[in-house]
Amino acid sequence: MIAAGAIATFAVNWHLAGMNIHVGVILMAAGLLGLATYARVYRSRLPSRRLGGDEVVEERRYYDEP
Repeated sequence: MIAAGAIATFAVNWHLAGMNIHVGVILMAAGLLGLATYARVYRSRLPSRRLGGDEVVEERRYYDEP
């Protein structure tokens, strides 16, 4: 979406009569917002953040003898 907005802003010489809305700029802003939102959600799902970084987790398994 960022690339499409940049193309619409800088490479296309098309203007809509009576409107002063720059569609390319809006597309670039929406793309950046989406990228920032994705990065925030992805970062929150990383396993190292859930464990607290330096925290050591020890797992013990106990088996009953037959």
